[in-house]
Amino acid sequence: MRQKLLRDGASELSYEIRGIVRKAEQIEALGYPIFWENIGDPIQKNRKLPEWMKSVISGLLHEDDTYSYSHSKGVLQTRQFLAELNNQRKGAQISPQDITFFNGLGDAIQKIYQYLLPTSRVIGPSPAYSTHSSAEAGHANHHPITYKLDPENSWYPDMDDLYQKVKYNPSVVGILIINPDNPTGMVYPKEILERMVDIAREFGLFIICDEIYMNIIYNGAKTVTLAEVIGDVPGISLKGISKEFPWPGARCGWAEYYNQQADAEFARLCQTIDNAKMIEVSSTKLPQKAIPKIMQDERYPDFIKETNEHIGSRSAYLNEIFGDVPYITFNQTNGAFYNTMIFKPGVLNENQKLEISDPKLAQLLDKWLEPGMPLDKKFVYYLLAAKQVCIVPISSFCSDLLGFRITLLEENDEIRKETFKRIKEGIMEFCESA
Repeated sequence: MRQKLLRDGASELSYEIRGIVRKAEQIEALGYPIFWENIGDPIQKNRKLPEWMKSVISGLLHEDDTYSYSHSKGVLQTRQFLAELNNQRKGAQISPQDITFFNGLGDAIQKIYQYLLPTSRVIGPSPAYSTHSSAEAGHANHHPITYKLDPENSWYPDMDDLYQKVKYNPSVVGILIINPDNPTGMVYPKEILERMVDIAREFGLFIICDEIYMNIIYNGAKTVTLAEVIGDVPGISLKGISKEFPWPGARCGWAEYYNQQADAEFARLCQTIDNAKMIEVSSTKLPQKAIPKIMQDERYPDFIKETNEHIGSRSAYLNEIFGDVPYITFNQTNGAFYNTMIFKPGVLNENQKLEISDPKLAQLLDKWLEPGMPLDKKFVYYLLAAKQVCIVPISSFCSDLLGFRITLLEENDEIRKETFKRIKEGIMEFCESA
């Protein structure tokens, strides 16, 4: 071409969570079933919406208003409901005008970062959820700036690391929090959230808090929302229904703006995000209309309780299966539906491999392996080829750690047992192969 087409940040737009699917599909084409552990889709893992919830949704199809555009910020009645739900927590108070709907949180995340100056950076956790880290790096034309989550301390953030990076990097304008966290399953204690708010206040930052999993908690954990601790600091909470109902195909998420008037630059950011959404006219209407009807149904609290009990029991089962594996370190999860396992230092080396009897599988693997690739990624590719289990390497979550993420979603007991069995076998055979 006569000119360069892509900005430098385009190279940061990688998404291994879905990218590895293409490799798994090559194996499927050879006739092998795949055990999918790469993505947090409850429906794919045999979760069913209850019939009462489906009836609520189907009933909305008979309302003519369902088929029109919604307000550009979202259905007013739904925004009124969500504002009141937030305000009942007695923290930061909002109105319906402080809520904007998007076609999933991926849409919201892209718009938040898209209009920031490239020199304005948002520091986020490492391991990092790829949608956030890629969007931040893409807007800045540079690698993400991150603070460490510590696997030796329940995956809690290293507060000294965060403070020092904010203090000595004046380009940082915001702090990203994911609570409960993806990929680690960690739930932030209130005192840590309060300390992060203090840092934001001291240095004049805003906070983005991805709270998509805020009601997916178990093992006695308690969720404290951003609204309850943010005080007078500007912030954005990101929420949605894809994991909770669960209805990922609805592509329905929303942003709640806190303390818009506390800072003129932050108010301009919120208005710019809304303006960008207005250009698209509106977000999908059907799931917006369903939110109050489902969440106010008397059966909803029991549905959430049952969901969390099931995920909690799988968390305990994970400990039972992998607790005696000497090559990995992991923490019991308390929120979301993931667990991140880290290989202990020195366990991995370049000579390790898994035996693959099918030459067609071995040929595929040879095409995937690259010199100098992260060793956890090499393990993940071997596991896919040898055991047909699709997981994601932690090095792909903007982390220097070596490990992998799995889910706690599988509803079918036999499939779940077989999946974890294959992963455990893969770890043992790989680590003992050289």
